[in-house]
Amino acid sequence: MPLWPVYTGTDEPHDRVTQLPDPPPWRAFDGGPALLSPPDEDDTVSRDRQHRAGTYRATPESVELVNAALVLRRPLLITGPPGSGKSSLPYAVARELKLGPVLRWNITSRSTLQDGLYQYDPMARLYAAGKSAGRKPSSGADDGTPAGDALEDHLRLGPLGTALLPFDRPRVLLIDEIDKSDLDLPNDLLNVLEEGQYEIPELVRAAERTPTAELMAADRETRATVDRGLVRCRAFPFIVLTSNGEREFPAAFLRRCVPLHLRRPEPDHLEAIVRAHLGELDGETTRLISMFLERGSQGELATDQLLNAIYLSRVPGLSAESREALAAGLMTHLGPVAEFHDF
Repeated sequence: MPLWPVYTGTDEPHDRVTQLPDPPPWRAFDGGPALLSPPDEDDTVSRDRQHRAGTYRATPESVELVNAALVLRRPLLITGPPGSGKSSLPYAVARELKLGPVLRWNITSRSTLQDGLYQYDPMARLYAAGKSAGRKPSSGADDGTPAGDALEDHLRLGPLGTALLPFDRPRVLLIDEIDKSDLDLPNDLLNVLEEGQYEIPELVRAAERTPTAELMAADRETRATVDRGLVRCRAFPFIVLTSNGEREFPAAFLRRCVPLHLRRPEPDHLEAIVRAHLGELDGETTRLISMFLERGSQGELATDQLLNAIYLSRVPGLSAESREALAAGLMTHLGPVAEFHDF
């Protein structure tokens, strides 16, 4: 039976993602053949990611809107001040719902849609072809292409391209700081996110000679067979786009996302975050939290500034004067109180 909520925000891993309601008819996808989702990351391999997931503290609003995005098969657009947990949320969702490693695409002003979908290195292919000149065809692929010369040897899927493979469960993709992108990127993403598919032109052109290609995915653990250059998802990925509110987005882009605005943590929520990272509160920790809240009312601060100050305050041998000076230095305002838009 369908279940609400699937994501609970309790950090207790479970398999209830299999009880998601069917997608709306206009968001149903049929890519194939189905791929098994990769296993969860090993703690010793990705301690930072596991820490992000284990220390994130969800709010009731974030739980509701994460579930809305999962049920509607729509991206979640998160805005909010620095340190509010925007980039930690997808790790918490992946951990609780056992959706495997989080795919991450860090956006810069030079990022393009193709960067997220796949990378192709034609020069490396030319170099490989030159080195293999004169070798016998039997040393390579069935079509007579020498080993290393095949087109698929020089193609690798990006984070977005990997997330849209036909996995049997949704992959989790973090598109971090989308507001730093070139003006065209949000519009370029529209068709891919709406259709849940994309083409790799280099493979489309080669399809008559080589109809299938086996490509390496962004997480290195997955190799996927692509038929005639078309990649189409099966379970629409859980996509989180984060924004620091540095610019507006096109209306067509906004209406295809579920919006979530994370506000500055309230005192009880802030205390829960500190406990998750650094254990129980003591008198000095409580004092620093009060200092942080007071200074935060005068200008922008990030939660990790408070965590740094508390961590240093617990270093043995540090004098009270040094603790005070360091706390004041670490809690320097990042700027005036920012105005974020509730989309």
